[in-house]
Amino acid sequence: MSSTDELTTGSSRRAPALPLEDRRAMIVDAVIPLLLEQGADITSKQIAEAAGIAEGTVFRAFGDKESLIRAAAEKFFDPEYVRNGLRAIDPDDPLEVKLAQVIDVFRTRLRGVMRVMAALGRQEPPPRPAEDRSSEIIDQILAPEAARLSLSPRRVAHVIRLIAFSSAIPQINEVDTPFSSAELAQIIVHGITKEESE
Repeated sequence: MSSTDELTTGSSRRAPALPLEDRRAMIVDAVIPLLLEQGADITSKQIAEAAGIAEGTVFRAFGDKESLIRAAAEKFFDPEYVRNGLRAIDPDDPLEVKLAQVIDVFRTRLRGVMRVMAALGRQEPPPRPAEDRSSEIIDQILAPEAARLSLSPRRVAHVIRLIAFSSAIPQINEVDTPFSSAELAQIIVHGITKEESE
C-alpha cells in the first residue's frame, strides 16, 4: 500500500467534522451504555472506541473524563430518556405485552439510576420533574383497552411504577426465581387467583 493509500485510508476512518455541541452529544450518547454497564471505571480509550473517535477528541470536547461522566449522567436523568422508551411501545400490541414493555422501561430506568448514582458517588436520586408526561404516554398506550380497565390509565401507570421500581431492586426481587416483566404484567392483568379471565 502506498503512503497516499495509507493517508486516504486513515482519513476515511476519521469521524466526520461536527459542530462542538453535536460532537459532545454524540460522545455522551456513546458513554451512557458504558456508564450503566461499568460505572465510573470506564477508560478514555473505551469511551473513544464506543464513540468511534480518537481519545484526544474526547478531551477536546469535555476537558476531562469526570466532566463527560457528569454530562452523561445529566442526560440519563432527563425524563425524556424514559419517555422515548415508552413512545417506542406499540399501542396495538396485546395488553400484557405492552405492560411488560412498560415495566421493562421503568425497571431499566431504576437500575440505571442506581448505577449512575454509584458512579457519581451520589446518595440522593435526581428530583422527579414537576410535570410527569410519562403518564400521558401510558394513557395513549392503554387507550385501546380503556373500556376493560377497572382503574384509570393514570392509576394503572402508578401501579406499574410501584411494581416495576420495587422489582428492580435486587434485595426485594431476590427470590428463588425473580419475577420477570412478563410475569408481573400477567399478575397486573389477571391478579393472583386461578380463575379464568373474562
